[in-house]
Amino acid sequence: MVPIGIDDPDDPRVAAYLDIRERDLVGRQGRFIAEGKVVLDMLLSGLRFSAESVLVLENRLAGLADTLRKAPAGLPVFVVAAEVMDRIAGFHMHRGILAIGLKGTDLPAEALLDTLPARALVVVAIGIANHDNMGSIFRNAAAFGADAVLMDDTCCDPLYRKAIRVSVGAALKVPFASFTGTAGFTATLVRHGFEQFALSPRGQTDIRQAKGAERLALYLGTEGEGLPENLLARLHTVRITMSAGFDSLNVAAASAIALHHFSQRGR
Repeated sequence: MVPIGIDDPDDPRVAAYLDIRERDLVGRQGRFIAEGKVVLDMLLSGLRFSAESVLVLENRLAGLADTLRKAPAGLPVFVVAAEVMDRIAGFHMHRGILAIGLKGTDLPAEALLDTLPARALVVVAIGIANHDNMGSIFRNAAAFGADAVLMDDTCCDPLYRKAIRVSVGAALKVPFASFTGTAGFTATLVRHGFEQFALSPRGQTDIRQAKGAERLALYLGTEGEGLPENLLARLHTVRITMSAGFDSLNVAAASAIALHHFSQRGR
């Protein structure tokens, strides 16, 4: 790996990194931003996504030696001074480590289900529109050994820069796929042998009494509205019992409790 010095923020070789926050909003046409050393290591270590280039502060390069050894031959590694980095990004980049990842072809949810082991725990996310929550759900999924995250088409993009950062790279590690039509997807999970539990403050069963299964799908809904009533009516519901008069638990925290419980009890 031969570092490539860049001293002009308008150099076309780093055009993909320009105005990061604005590009977060309008999209990157099949690309995503990986930010920070841990996330870069996850990108270079994984099989699903590939890196297009790396952009790093000159004073961070030496500390990335082991990580960059995992990079494919010929991967461009652009090195810049702090002032140039900030002008490229459009704001102060204190981490000083960025990479452009390539999304590749989306994997259909049913195709992902076909790859899962006989004993499997999956998260089914419905309407998760907050990138912090999405990132945290992926982080928890990785921490407690979930085999996949499956998202309906109203969920936000887990490869959004902030979601990846909050997930500490887990969004690049845990397999995921999207689906349309929740009713049809519940039937798909039945065909694949999954029992399905929906997490709700009004759940029928306290999670401490809920027993897992060889194949279990755990549904999580958006904060406030929660899961749709027509979905709750079709699934077994479980609750995390809280203090009297208070039933509001962040969906990210709820996912950690539930995943911990079912990863230990059901598997």
